[in-house]
Amino acid sequence: MTPRTLTAGLLAMALTLTACGAPTPSAAPDTLVIAGYGGSYEEAFKQSVIPDFEKSCSCKVTYIAGSSTDTVAKLKAQQGAPQIDVALIDDGVQNQAVQAGLLAKLDPKTVTNLPNVIDIARLPDDVGVGFSLNATGIAYNTDYYAKNGLPAPKKLADLENAKLKGKLVMPSITQTYGLGALLIAAKVGGGSEQRIDPGFAGVKKVAANAVTFDTTADVSNYFLQGQAVATVWGNSRVQMLAKKGFPIEFVYPEEGALPLVATVNVVNKAPHADLAQKFVNKLLEPAAQKAMAESNFNGPTVKGVTLDPALASLVVGQDRAADLRKLDWAVINKNRSAWTDRWNKEIETS
Repeated sequence: MTPRTLTAGLLAMALTLTACGAPTPSAAPDTLVIAGYGGSYEEAFKQSVIPDFEKSCSCKVTYIAGSSTDTVAKLKAQQGAPQIDVALIDDGVQNQAVQAGLLAKLDPKTVTNLPNVIDIARLPDDVGVGFSLNATGIAYNTDYYAKNGLPAPKKLADLENAKLKGKLVMPSITQTYGLGALLIAAKVGGGSEQRIDPGFAGVKKVAANAVTFDTTADVSNYFLQGQAVATVWGNSRVQMLAKKGFPIEFVYPEEGALPLVATVNVVNKAPHADLAQKFVNKLLEPAAQKAMAESNFNGPTVKGVTLDPALASLVVGQDRAADLRKLDWAVINKNRSAWTDRWNKEIETS
């Protein structure tokens, strides 16, 4: 073979390899990135949902923990080049994300379980969907209350008791439970989302007992370490702590508990959009809904999910959802920035 024919042969081989693509030992699995709740929620997802999905899709899942507002802030910062595929966020904050164009519409051809979702969890134009029911109310340490002769709290104003001075952890307004406290206080004072002044007046009285203002939405450690004995919190969070043997109970306040629908969303222009749509559908399967109820006390949003009676009594069931107070998220989100500024000046600095 002459040098010229050898060169021609090598060139032809190189062109063939380029067209076919360089050989690789094996393709790396796709990695779905989920941003969602921390604490007990993160634990439950990693134990009861993610392993099964990784197995079924032959993929890997990375979970980034944070509050709903933290997650939406990340989505805004990455809007030009998203790095997150799926966002788990509270319904009110989800409404803000929709308005900002951060979320994509669900594909009914992939999310085939959508028709089985109850009305309260179906979202406008199917941009996201509710995957669990919860409620915002009052949590308290039953042992501390009994030992100190305190009656079980029945309403938000009961947290103003002087015996709770320095023993109350107050959620910040930057996360859903703090906003819930403000809205509950507004109703007690004769106000509403449209007339919030009574809310600030009521929260200020309760906040006088606060040892801190939590921004994480998971105050378990404050209870476990004895720094706090009461707070405004979510039912599923309380039940998770009670499951570990801690003396804590959840109270649906007399003025009405607030609904909290946790939503799952595909991020607009997600790197792995198809995989994200499949994950949403997975969360809506009866088996996954039951697993989440069993692992972290999420009330199912899919019809026909049967739970053990003892478990059913601890979650926010679909029958109770009708009794929860409806919120006007359009009004809330329009004013939330101003309310946050006012909260920082009047509540956390007072």
